[in-house]
Amino acid sequence: MIRTADDGALRILTLDRAEKANAVTAEMLRALAEAAEMASEDMLAGRGARGLVITGAGTVFSAGMDLDAAKAGLATSPLWERVSGAVAAHPGLTIAALNGTLAGGAMGMALACDLRIAVPGAKLFYPVMKMGFLPQPSDPGRLKALVGPSRARLLLMAGAKITVEEAQGWGLIDRIVAPDALMDTARDLAADVAAAEPRHAQAIKAMIG
Repeated sequence: MIRTADDGALRILTLDRAEKANAVTAEMLRALAEAAEMASEDMLAGRGARGLVITGAGTVFSAGMDLDAAKAGLATSPLWERVSGAVAAHPGLTIAALNGTLAGGAMGMALACDLRIAVPGAKLFYPVMKMGFLPQPSDPGRLKALVGPSRARLLLMAGAKITVEEAQGWGLIDRIVAPDALMDTARDLAADVAAAEPRHAQAIKAMIG
């Protein structure tokens, strides 16, 4: 349920469970973490793409956590942090290409990316308060760094559901592009990193922090 493909400068990881709005299972998280970890290893060894893109199949990026899996304990699984940690540690440019709405725990993998691009009209929400779960440990800090504490509280505590257009004004979304231009935009954003030596890209990323 995770597809991996190399496309020039990009390694693309696709959540591929469109019939369930790409709701995330433990199996998907494990596969995603392994794929992101391998992408880092391959880049630094000079045999992999310089950009890592996470996207979804269909018209929804992810509805968040699979509810049956949640009942089985997925909400507190360390796999969430393994995924976001692997994405954040990638030495190249990481891009969340949001092909549609992003909800719940799947927010963590997008927050861990360097950039977030999205199609018009998509919505973002993270209803952990309503559902009785805590957010992933690293998510509040990353969210606060992007949007500030008040807006982080709007999403995590007040249950705000915002459009990507509003999220762009907050600094949570970097670009909004037509659906048929989503991957072309990702390629363009990764072009300079693709042309660089892996360690050069890694060094600049480390300087930014």
